[in-house]
Amino acid sequence: MMSFAGTIAIATAVLAFLVSMSIHKIEEGHIGVYYRGGALLKSTSGPGFHLMIPFVTSFKSVQTTMQTDEVKNIPCGTSGGVVIYFDKIEVVNFLSPDHVYETVKKFTADYDKPLIFNKIHHELNQFCSVHSLQEVYIDLFSDIDEHLKNALQTDLTTLAPGLFIQAVRVTKPKIPEQIRKNYELMCFLNQMSCFEYLLNSFFIKGS
Repeated sequence: MMSFAGTIAIATAVLAFLVSMSIHKIEEGHIGVYYRGGALLKSTSGPGFHLMIPFVTSFKSVQTTMQTDEVKNIPCGTSGGVVIYFDKIEVVNFLSPDHVYETVKKFTADYDKPLIFNKIHHELNQFCSVHSLQEVYIDLFSDIDEHLKNALQTDLTTLAPGLFIQAVRVTKPKIPEQIRKNYELMCFLNQMSCFEYLLNSFFIKGS
């Protein structure tokens, strides 16, 4: 039979293991949310060490300080049918600690996917579809970031009131190589408007 000392040692080891599994840390600038049986619990926790029931309760750490989401490689079709690509759009945002529970409840801990990533794709394509290549690439390019910021924040005011958009940064889009060369040639020749030359050379080549 196992000795008393052996039993104590095993019990101590099991207890230490359970305690280690129940202790978790929430970093500064984050809020912990908890799940039990897949259901989100109403209790949350701030930065520091906390205890939970091991194997029954799980947690996720949700950032509440300023963060930058990068939406990459976004296709965009202009009103003239030319498809261009935005390499990267950065969305600077933060979630209020007081709204963590309700936001996670509605959109999960990965709330930025439906509220920011998907929305950026939608709004950018809406913008491109009603503007020409000339407008998107040159005339209105400087307005795109503000347009996206306002569109995002307008929706978030209703869908997720605690999520705020601080800024949106848009990189210059990539346009088809032949069209880009036509732009450069036009600028060199300077004999007709940029867009007129672009369209003429593009459609003549495609005919």
